[in-house]
Amino acid sequence: MSDTVSEYEIETVPDQDAFGADGPGGLPPEEPPAPVVAVVGRPNVGKSTLVNRIIGRREAVVEDVPGVTRDRVAYDANWSGRRFTVVDTGGWLPDSSGLAAAIAEQARLAVDLADVVMFVVDATVGATDVDEAVVEILRRSGKPVVLVANKVDDVGAEADAALLWGLGIGEPHPVSALHGRGSGDLLDAVLEALPEPAPAETFEEAGGPRRVALLGRPNVGKSSLLNQLAGEKRAVVDAVAGTTRDPVDEMIELGGKTWRFIDTAGIRRRHRENQGADFYATLRTQSALERAEVAVVLIDTTEPLAEQDLRIISMVIESGRALVIAYNKWDLLDEERRHYLEREIDRQLHNARWAPRANISARTGRHMEKLVPAIETALEGWGTRVPTSKLNQFFADLVNSHPHPIRGGKQPRILFATQAGVRPPRFVLFTSGFLEEGYRRFIERRLREEFGFPGTPLDITMKIREKRGKRK
Repeated sequence: MSDTVSEYEIETVPDQDAFGADGPGGLPPEEPPAPVVAVVGRPNVGKSTLVNRIIGRREAVVEDVPGVTRDRVAYDANWSGRRFTVVDTGGWLPDSSGLAAAIAEQARLAVDLADVVMFVVDATVGATDVDEAVVEILRRSGKPVVLVANKVDDVGAEADAALLWGLGIGEPHPVSALHGRGSGDLLDAVLEALPEPAPAETFEEAGGPRRVALLGRPNVGKSSLLNQLAGEKRAVVDAVAGTTRDPVDEMIELGGKTWRFIDTAGIRRRHRENQGADFYATLRTQSALERAEVAVVLIDTTEPLAEQDLRIISMVIESGRALVIAYNKWDLLDEERRHYLEREIDRQLHNARWAPRANISARTGRHMEKLVPAIETALEGWGTRVPTSKLNQFFADLVNSHPHPIRGGKQPRILFATQAGVRPPRFVLFTSGFLEEGYRRFIERRLREEFGFPGTPLDITMKIREKRGKRK
C-alpha cells in the first residue's frame, strides 16, 4: 500500500491524543452549560426586537401587534466572549385567562428556570399596573433582574427611563432595541448579573471522576436508579412523569471508584413540540450530555420501544459519547414479554448493537452490579487506539478480500488509513475515489469485528486523493 500512496499528496493528520491545547483525548476542554437569560414583560414592549438585537440577527418574530410571540424560543448568544442562552417569551399578563394565561405560565416557567431575568418595560408609556404586578412576581422569584427601559430612542427620552426607578428593582437601563442605542451597556449589566462561570472541564482530569449522564424518556426510573446507586434517597422520585427538571450531579462511590452521575430531566419530544418546563428540561439534558463522557440510556422494558427511546440513543451517538443501554424494570417481565423485547431490540436498535447492555431493576436493586462493568467497558472502547501498522494491515487484507464494487468503470481503493483520535475513535481513510455509504458501513462492521470498540460510536471520514499533476 505504501508504494501506491507515494504517488499522491497525503495531508498529514496530527496525533490529537497528545496533551496540548485540545486537552487529553484530542477533545477540547468541555465548556460548562450556558446560563439562561429570560426576556419577560407585558405584550408589545419590544421583547423580540431586543432579542434580535442581542443575538445579532433577525430570528425572533417582530410585529407591532400584541401577543405575536406565544411560545418561549431559545437562541444562542455571546457577548464579550461569554456564552449564554437567551429565551424570548410571550407577553406577560399575570391575571389573564385562556391563551394569554398559557403565555403567562410559560413566562413564569422562564423565570423559574432562568439564571437572570431581563424585565422589559416601554419607557414611553411608563410603569403600568401590569408591570408592577410582574415586579411582585419577580421579587418573589429571588432571581437577579435587569430592568430594561426600551424605546429610548434619543437623549430626550432618558428622563422617561429614569422614572422607572420607582418600580424598586434597581437601575433602569435605557435602550432602543430597534436602533441599538445602549444595548452594549445593557449586555454588560446582564453579564455582571450572571453567575460566575464554572471552569471548563477536561476529560480525565488528574484524579477527577469519570462523568456519566443518565438519560431516558420521562418516568423510566432515572431518579430511582440514582438513589439506588447512591444508597440513599437523594433525587425526587414520583410516579408523575417529568418530576426532575434540572440535572443533578452526584458523586457516588461504586466498584472502588468515584463517579460523577448527572441525573437529567426526561426527554419527551422535539423542541417545537415541548410544553412549558419540558422545553427547558431538554435544553439542560443536552447540556448534561455535552458534559458527560458516557451516557447510560434507560429503557422501560415493560413498554414497547418508543420513538423517544430511539431518538435519545441517536442523540448520544451523534454527540460522540460512549453508550450503555440499561433495560430497567427487568424484574417485572414475563417470558413472553422478554421474547418480544429481544425481537424489538434486534430490529429497532441495529445501529447500537455495539452498546453494552445491563438488565436491571432500579427499584429493587437487582443486577445493579452489572452496570459499572458495562460503563467501564464502554469507556475503554471509547478510548481505544489501533496502531497504524495494524490498522493498515487490516485495510490491506480487507481491500484484497472485499474490494469496493466497480462504479462507472472505476473501482475506488483505500490507499492508506490513520486513526486521527480517540473519544470517540476517529479514522481517516485516504482513498482513490468516493466510498459508498454501504461500503463504509461494511468497513465499520469489520473494524468492530477485528478491534472491538464496544460502547462507542466510530467516526470514519474520507480524504480522496489528488494527483499532483492536477493541482492548481
